[in-house]
Amino acid sequence: MGNANKLYRVIVSDSATDMLMQHMRFTAQVSLQAADKLRTEIIEAVKSLESFPERNSWLSDPVLPANKYRKMIISKRYLLIYQIKDETVFAEYILDCRQDYKWLL
Repeated sequence: MGNANKLYRVIVSDSATDMLMQHMRFTAQVSLQAADKLRTEIIEAVKSLESFPERNSWLSDPVLPANKYRKMIISKRYLLIYQIKDETVFAEYILDCRQDYKWLL
């Protein structure tokens, strides 16, 4: 497990950024306040990966390499998929759990 004092570098992929923007646009159609709250919650969750990103469980699927991707649930319905390489965390996708994401696999 990780060292409590160790800080990881977090890199958010273009795909994850685009997905965040799509989720915010969709939410803003209902409420600008809710969209801003969503943005804040997701950014804080991603930033929290700077310390102890190993705390989240593995994303397991028969078509994925074992122990490559981890998952974090944000705001009860968003799934952040990321991987850790050395001292860097790569946030790769931000998905709405209510949708089918098997297309990623």
